[in-house]
Amino acid sequence: MKRNTTVFIIGTCAVMVCVCGCTKKQQPLEAMQQPMSPEELNRLAMESQNITIPAVNETLSRPVALPVKNISEPLPPAGPYKPTNEDIQTALKNAGYYTGSIDGKIGPKSKQAIMAFQKANSLKPDGKVGPKTWSLLSTHLAPVPAAVPQEAPAGRKKR
Repeated sequence: MKRNTTVFIIGTCAVMVCVCGCTKKQQPLEAMQQPMSPEELNRLAMESQNITIPAVNETLSRPVALPVKNISEPLPPAGPYKPTNEDIQTALKNAGYYTGSIDGKIGPKSKQAIMAFQKANSLKPDGKVGPKTWSLLSTHLAPVPAAVPQEAPAGRKKR
C-alpha cells in the first residue's frame, strides 16, 4: 500500500513537470510591442467611442458629428443631489416659509416651515426634504432679485 502511494505521487509529479515544462516560453515585452501608425491610433480611439468610420470610397448622406467632451467641466455627482441644511433653510426663507436664521440646524422652526411648504405644494407633510420636496423647493434656492431703483440721469455739474 505504501509503495502504491509513493508510485502515485512520483507519477503525478512527473506529469506536472512535463506539462509545466513543455509550455512555450514568453517573449520579452519589447519583442512583442510594435509602434502604431497615427491612422491605427485614430481607428482605436474611434472604436473606443463607438464611432464608425466610412470606407474611403463610401460617400456620406449626412455630416457626421463627432462627440466632444469638455474636460474643464466637473463631473456631475453620482446619484441625486442631496441638499445641505443651509440650502434647505435658504430656499424656505426665499419662498417665505422660514423666518429664522440660516444656521444649518434643522430644528422645530425649520421642520414647521418644511411641513408648511409641503402642504402648500400638495406633498405629504412629513417634515423631511426628500427628492419630491427638494425638486420643488430648489427652485427657491436663488433669491428673487429686488427691483433696483433706477438712478436719474446725471445732469451738468455746477462749478
